[in-house]
Amino acid sequence: MKETNTPYDDVYRTLLQECKVLIIPVINEVFKTNYKGTDTINLEENEIFIDFFGESTKKITDSSFSIESSNEKRHYHIECQSSSDGSMIIRMYEYDSQIALKHSNLKDYVLEVEFPESAVIFLRHNKNTPDTMKIKLSTPGGKVSYDIPTLKIKSYDIDTIFEKNLLFLIPFYIFTYEDSLEEIDNSDEKLFQLKKEYSNIVLRLNMLCEEGIITEYMYKTICQLSERVIESLARKYDNVRKGVVSVMGGKILDYEAKRIKDAALAEGISQAKTEDIKVCIELLRKYGVKDEDIIKEIVIKFEISEVEAKEFLNNLN
Repeated sequence: MKETNTPYDDVYRTLLQECKVLIIPVINEVFKTNYKGTDTINLEENEIFIDFFGESTKKITDSSFSIESSNEKRHYHIECQSSSDGSMIIRMYEYDSQIALKHSNLKDYVLEVEFPESAVIFLRHNKNTPDTMKIKLSTPGGKVSYDIPTLKIKSYDIDTIFEKNLLFLIPFYIFTYEDSLEEIDNSDEKLFQLKKEYSNIVLRLNMLCEEGIITEYMYKTICQLSERVIESLARKYDNVRKGVVSVMGGKILDYEAKRIKDAALAEGISQAKTEDIKVCIELLRKYGVKDEDIIKEIVIKFEISEVEAKEFLNNLN
């Protein structure tokens, strides 16, 4: 069974890494939970190893994480799938069992394993794609089963996405138009309507940013990752690709560059508990900040010497 990595997997993982709070509404939508934006999300390693006849094979999950609320901690495993195929359920069981084993508890010859809450986000689906998949286990002690719900991108229009705060889905929204991209590419009127819809998306994201609901960094990340998906999905349709990317890739907010830089730095500092100063440097570089300005910023923010700051930069080169 051959697995291939796609640009869409990378976009999903990047979005979760950079804007992990945006996954909360998705979890609430899929699992009917009621998490708040203040609940703690702990991202876990995506690499798992599966033993098969004595040989260990490395597998990469799209996401494995836990959410801690006031009264519980639950593990989640979400895969982003660009096509619907019957082998997906097999991979889900492989990943789930390894995640469960990773968090198992062994005491007095009793092994306790707790399977994660799992789901699949389908970027494409057809009439045979189920709303829920099921895994049934027959053990010497009895039979158990659990459901794996699915979320189908094409089932959500842009108004529903904003109403439910499913901003995590926006980079993949272009899949809604996949079947009509050729038609849009050859029609000035339809291309105009598509660009108008994406202009509306940008405007609504802008408003959320101004209201403080999302940060400028989240805004920019959503736009940039949307561009990446559009570039890939519409690579054969120049008019669509260039037209929509021009809308998503314009100036990111009408704010001073310093505010964007400060937002990136603040995002880096919030992650510095685990990833240290390296994250801040990478974030600032991502926004085109010059090395000499980065040195000044991290010297002030982290109270380190200029020599130490330069050493950080040199180690990342």
